Amino acid sequence: MKSSKVVPFQNKGHVSQSLLQRLLDKGKPCGLEAITPICTKDIIVADWVQLKCRYGCNRYNTTWCCPPATPGTDEVRKILAEYSSALLLEVRQRYPEFYLNNSRKRIKQVRGWKGTVSLERLLFLEGFYKVFSLVGECCALCKECTYPENCRFPQEKRPSVESFSIDVIGTLQHLGKTPQVAENKNDSFNYYSIILLE
Repeated sequence: MKSSKVVPFQNKGHVSQSLLQRLLDKGKPCGLEAITPICTKDIIVADWVQLKCRYGCNRYNTTWCCPPATPGTDEVRKILAEYSSALLLEVRQRYPEFYLNNSRKRIKQVRGWKGTVSLERLLFLEGFYKVFSLVGECCALCKECTYPENCRFPQEKRPSVESFSIDVIGTLQHLGKTPQVAENKNDSFNYYSIILLE
């Protein structure tokens, strides 16, 4: 297994190396392997991404963290224009039960979700008052979402990266990264969260 690493930030004016290391250390129990500071202009937003949500996922129109409850593509572009920097979080996972709806999968999803939100909180306490996280995978905080009734966990409710119309693979390729996709159910794979900074 490769060791965890912090990718150096090009613009020293934003997040210090020591803060990046603290974030990485805090995220390690959730499988966080790397943090890459990026510019939001490098995030690719595409209208077609929500087609995958609408026609390829059973979460569509059933949860607060997926479309149509999340911002549309035009709104996402406006939101991202208000940020200049972000952090790309890379988590490596392996679970053969990925396509099953069981408690083992849910425990891993909740751990990853809460891990990302906790990093957002740490950044907020460090003075990044605009910080907002886009979480990898689907929300699993509740066994069954209350949507369209009020969310049980409004403080932890966040859109997933894909539900925010972000072309994850295109963004990774644009950043010179190769996505790790599982070809078989026992393969490990990477999933990504993005924390918008300022």
